Amino acid sequence: MSNSRFDLKRIIDLEKWDKLQDSLSLVSKMAILTVDYKGVPVSKHSHCQSFCQGVRQDAYLSQYCQKCDARGGLEAVRLNKPYIYLCHFNIIDIAIPIIIDNQYIGAIMAGQIKLRDADMPLLEQIVSRPSNAETDHKFKALKKDYQALPVLSYEEVTTIADMLFHLCTYIVEEAIDKNATIDMYKKALSLDTGQSSLESVNETERTYRNIQAIQQELSSALIETKVKKSASHAFLSSNPVLQPAFDYIYAHKNENFNLQEMAKQCHMSSSYFSRIFTKETGENFSVFVARLKIEWAKQLLETTDLSMNQISDELGFCDAGYFIKTFKKFETLTPAVYRNVYKHKVSK
Repeated sequence: MSNSRFDLKRIIDLEKWDKLQDSLSLVSKMAILTVDYKGVPVSKHSHCQSFCQGVRQDAYLSQYCQKCDARGGLEAVRLNKPYIYLCHFNIIDIAIPIIIDNQYIGAIMAGQIKLRDADMPLLEQIVSRPSNAETDHKFKALKKDYQALPVLSYEEVTTIADMLFHLCTYIVEEAIDKNATIDMYKKALSLDTGQSSLESVNETERTYRNIQAIQQELSSALIETKVKKSASHAFLSSNPVLQPAFDYIYAHKNENFNLQEMAKQCHMSSSYFSRIFTKETGENFSVFVARLKIEWAKQLLETTDLSMNQISDELGFCDAGYFIKTFKKFETLTPAVYRNVYKHKVSK
């Protein structure tokens, strides 16, 4: 996304925020870290678990942790709600976006816990890591720490995620209002003392009106997303035999799917899968997947400042050139032009 008008480090008192974050971490039993909209940490890491500390201190394994954080935050922004996923060690993590007036300004990264439920829901392992002897040895060395990770039910996890989402958004909104009021007061005090009383009053009124105008602008900063609702939620097939394919597609957005692999997911022949898939969606498999990826791409263009190469990689295109060509085929304009048009509408 374009540079945010809201800067978390300027909006909130980080010393107080760290104390609040520590308290939330103790209550929720989750490690918590706050990052800005670029993914850069703005707070300390509250109660990071010993296992995760050990993993993040390893040069090879830490890169996978960073990939998990980046992709988790990206999904939370795209969905506009907390995103619960599995890290490369199958530990539960949550990316909780901080969104003010439809603008993403940062995220709360929470988790480092395991689930108690035997019937754990299907969660996406957002980054897969190839197993090798060195990493296996590292895991064995940290096995006791892994077993000591806090255990919660899935219901507890979702409740905590929603609580953090609403609480942090509320706190930041209040901080923005407070800062606006303080700025207005400072501007009023900084008026030239040589002005007449009437001039001072008039200038104060103008300052107040300017602050009101700024707040009004902030409250209507972004237009509603143009992305189709179906792009944010998994496709629910009327034909249950096809559902495994749709579930896989939505859970692995960074992969390049082919019909044969999806047919295997549904335990049927490629020809039969193709026939009933087209009947279900009204489009053949390749067109449906391409259109869906373009809808996801539009969301990333609207809500992030990722480059075309990064978006192409995130959505499993073979290269940026093919991504741009496919985007233009469906939208009749390039991704760069689409982003500029969207920003123009937002700025009105």
